[in-house]
Amino acid sequence: MQDSFQIRIATVDDAPEILNIYKGYVEGTAATFEHTVPTLAMMREMIETTLKGFPFLVAERVALASELQDDRPAKKIIGYSYAGSFRKRESYVWSVECSIYVSQDERESGVGRALYSALEHALREMGILNLYACVAFADEPDEHLTDASIRFHEKMGFSEIGRFPKCGSKFGKWYGILWMGKTIGEHATNHPAPRAFSEL
Repeated sequence: MQDSFQIRIATVDDAPEILNIYKGYVEGTAATFEHTVPTLAMMREMIETTLKGFPFLVAERVALASELQDDRPAKKIIGYSYAGSFRKRESYVWSVECSIYVSQDERESGVGRALYSALEHALREMGILNLYACVAFADEPDEHLTDASIRFHEKMGFSEIGRFPKCGSKFGKWYGILWMGKTIGEHATNHPAPRAFSEL
């Protein structure tokens, strides 16, 4: 019998575990074009700032009672997802950019789907209409980047909007970005502005 996991709102105290997950992506993959791992202070600030207006969620694996004698902690963050402004100007307030990172050893476990489903639910409650994701791609998938993120977003209902080939270089190779999008609400005339996540 496997551990269970739960989805909850992140806190700044989660920053060390979140940063540890992201560090693996920065140092070992081209899924993010960032080359330098952020500091703990930067991650704490990012979580705090995001939560003022948008969801920042974590997936936390909870060990079974029968396994608590192991050295591992009873709870461990195994993935996170958040949303932020797509663009800063007022006309874009119904659109957000979504991001997700899952521990390398938890991929294909259902954690990503659970996180994105919870994120989408929160954004829908806010009154958001358009979800966008910027996904890195390689002309030829390699040890630093596969097409797993593209396939994941397709399974979550996102479709391709546009490609920017060979726009970023990492590990001495050129990679592109693929914008994907999903509509989660009706584009009515005079649609009310969305609420902040903190107001839900």
